Amino acid sequence: MRWLVTGGAGFIGSNFVRLVLKERPEIDLLNFDALTYAGNLDNLADVRDLPRYKFQRGRIQDRAAVELALADGADVIVNFAAESHVDRSIVDSAPFIDTNVLGTQVLLDAARRAKVGRFLHVSTDEVYGSLGKEGYFTETTPISPNSPYSASKAASDLLVHAAVHTFGDAAVITRCSNNYGPYQFPEKLLPLMISNALEGKPLPVYGDGQQIRDWIHVEDHCRAILAAAERGRPGQVYNIGGHAERANLDVVREILRQLGQPDSLIKFVKDRPGHDRRYAIDSRKIETELGWTRKWNFEDGLADTIRWYQEHTKWWQRIKDGTYQAFYDQWYGGR
Repeated sequence: MRWLVTGGAGFIGSNFVRLVLKERPEIDLLNFDALTYAGNLDNLADVRDLPRYKFQRGRIQDRAAVELALADGADVIVNFAAESHVDRSIVDSAPFIDTNVLGTQVLLDAARRAKVGRFLHVSTDEVYGSLGKEGYFTETTPISPNSPYSASKAASDLLVHAAVHTFGDAAVITRCSNNYGPYQFPEKLLPLMISNALEGKPLPVYGDGQQIRDWIHVEDHCRAILAAAERGRPGQVYNIGGHAERANLDVVREILRQLGQPDSLIKFVKDRPGHDRRYAIDSRKIETELGWTRKWNFEDGLADTIRWYQEHTKWWQRIKDGTYQAFYDQWYGGR
């Protein structure tokens, strides 16, 4: 069996690649990744010499590169490839449209020509917009994205839906809440706060810090994606949540507490334009239909994640000393 995983050098993608290679010995896997700023082959240093694993560099919006990746066929495509950071989409939305929208359509067309058996599209709960103080996103919640990033992901979801309806493609969509865990690029909330705290630097918190997110460990998310790729019903959406709602400020304070750092390191900055107030996921569908369950609770997962960043300082220091620093200075410097 042969799987093509796009974006497999990124945070969630690399954790998924490692999971599949570990638990599915019958699968040969091709990792197709553009290696943009968030793609890092160091994430997969422990598996790169496995005979069942291959890597090809390329962009999903490049038709020739995608067709080359599918030259030997594929039973399953799992599409992680995306521009994924809201802040960057506010600075410049063009790469998000190019990769997330055009790239998804290129992949769908190529998968159809190559007669790929299953297409799993990894999306986000952000396509639903913002919740009030109560309630949860379900698979039937209307799409109402509020950022250029989430709008581009909503558009890609609709292209997948159209491919199912028009062409009968065996495609499945997953929408997940906020991920955390090892190998996450340090522009996202948890690795940014953990690494800054380890360096004794200010921790920038948007607005009043009361934005609420539902947190899920990346391993739990990857197991849910694997379940959906293998057993999900074509044409269906599956929400994936951690049942761990926390205000951003509470999470930041807990990180400081675990690292023995003072709350005085918190620096409140101007809130992000159009910042959604609350996300929360109802994941009963994937739990009941596919038998997926969570392994991690947030308290244990956060402690494990903090330990990982403590033990892998060279990994994140190399990233923060590079191209990320220019964006960090541009974005937070005037806020």
